[in-house]
Amino acid sequence: MIIDSLLSAAALKNGKGFLATNVGMDGSLIKSDADVAAPRSKLSCNFSSYRTNMCAMQGDVRLHGKTATVYVVSASDDNRPDNGTVVIRPYPRKWETPTMQLVRGVTIRWRAPPGPGAPRCTVTYDIPAVVFSTGGYGVNIFHAITDIIMPLYNTAREYDGRVRLVATNYDRKWITKYRHALSMLSIYPIIDFDTDNEVRCFPSVHVGTESHKELGIDSALSGKGYTMLGFRGLLRSAYSLKREWVTPKNGVRPRLVMVLRRNSRALTNEAEVLAAGTEVGFEVVAAGPEVVRDLAKFAQTVNSCDVLVGVHGAGLSNMVFLPHNDTVVQIVPWGEMKWPAWTSYGEPVAPMGLRYVEQETTAEETTLKYVYPRNHTVFTDPVSLHKQGFNMLWETFLNGQNVTLDVDRFRGVLQQIYRSVTIT
Repeated sequence: MIIDSLLSAAALKNGKGFLATNVGMDGSLIKSDADVAAPRSKLSCNFSSYRTNMCAMQGDVRLHGKTATVYVVSASDDNRPDNGTVVIRPYPRKWETPTMQLVRGVTIRWRAPPGPGAPRCTVTYDIPAVVFSTGGYGVNIFHAITDIIMPLYNTAREYDGRVRLVATNYDRKWITKYRHALSMLSIYPIIDFDTDNEVRCFPSVHVGTESHKELGIDSALSGKGYTMLGFRGLLRSAYSLKREWVTPKNGVRPRLVMVLRRNSRALTNEAEVLAAGTEVGFEVVAAGPEVVRDLAKFAQTVNSCDVLVGVHGAGLSNMVFLPHNDTVVQIVPWGEMKWPAWTSYGEPVAPMGLRYVEQETTAEETTLKYVYPRNHTVFTDPVSLHKQGFNMLWETFLNGQNVTLDVDRFRGVLQQIYRSVTIT
């Protein structure tokens, strides 16, 4: 059996027979005898959060990936559910049932001592593990940060890299894309829980991750004093971003990056809008999907800019790479979308140390005017469509419209921002 990291001298002397006979390429030690269960393990679960379910275990905890099972051997009676098993889907959007059905469930089993039936360890660690999922909406950068990376930060950051991350719904492309941020949370490769046939034994395991809000951290809830400024500092290190603060420009054109959408909520007069930014005095960077796709490179681009602009959507999540005191401009689509836009991309701005500006689209600026007459509820009572559920909101106001900005009105917004970031 393998010990992934060095056992303490006390462990080698405590009579449990952990005898090192060889050293692996990753610094692991090979153990010569059978595993010995901890005399008493602890299991504590929290199902009270609106966003996520979590269980934390200490003692003799064994993970078997192919069966998606965590065994808590010799569990005590403190703070654990009553029936001997619980299933956790380790993705923090538990109020969205269709989403959660896409996430592989992890079964936690525990037994009071002596407890028969737990499989023998084949790999043993003296560091903790965190089980999470790369499923759900992870392909979208907003959800990648809100649902996966930020909750991992809340849960695993305290271990300063000495923790094994274990992924259900293992997505190699996703892990490759976000490898820079993940490497700041664990110095080890991520374990593919779905195909893993080892029985991996840890002294401590979290199943599920700690999530507070959309694109944000509530330091009062974290219990560890974590903040969005700290999270952004981690990203700055992960992506080697040079600028921590934006400073007023003197004789240098400030840079404005505009995140451009395709298919829905796209700017139909994109060229005119970009030209308006240049006319005001900005050096404008046009960032379509082909630019945004290379995340590490685009993080550098965003960090070099003073203003980020975009129509409501996931691309605005790239604000996490901006220097402090930068400005985020959100163009809010038609359809009484101010509140959804605010909760996703407005409210998170100030805790990041950024400034927020928004411009609401008028009925004259939405392409919905070519689809519906002006006496339709789309124009007369948009909130009534919200009340029909998210699918209706999505199909009509998110996926169903593009935007033709009033360039003169938008130029006025840019002129105010330009004055705030320049010195005459």
